[in-house]
Amino acid sequence: MKKNKKGNYVKLQKFERKYTYVGSFALLCLWIVSFFAKISLSSINVEVERLDNEVSKQEKTNQSLVMKINELASLENIQHVANSEGLAYNNGNIVIVNNQ
Repeated sequence: MKKNKKGNYVKLQKFERKYTYVGSFALLCLWIVSFFAKISLSSINVEVERLDNEVSKQEKTNQSLVMKINELASLENIQHVANSEGLAYNNGNIVIVNNQ
């Protein structure tokens, strides 16, 4: 309790007590919101990391498939398939199509 110079109690004590309660409640609410925001951020970071790993795996798969396509489209493979099917390899009849 606060006293003034004359020794009497200050009448604003009830208001100060209410402001203290309201301020404490506001700080508690702020702490709770901050706590749940950190939890949410942590779960989002875990999900981002999982998706990043998934993207990396898919990129490796795509890279492997591109290498396989290049291997199958090699000149030696085309000549081998043409010979096995009884066809003659003619360089003038080759058309290259790019999918870009």
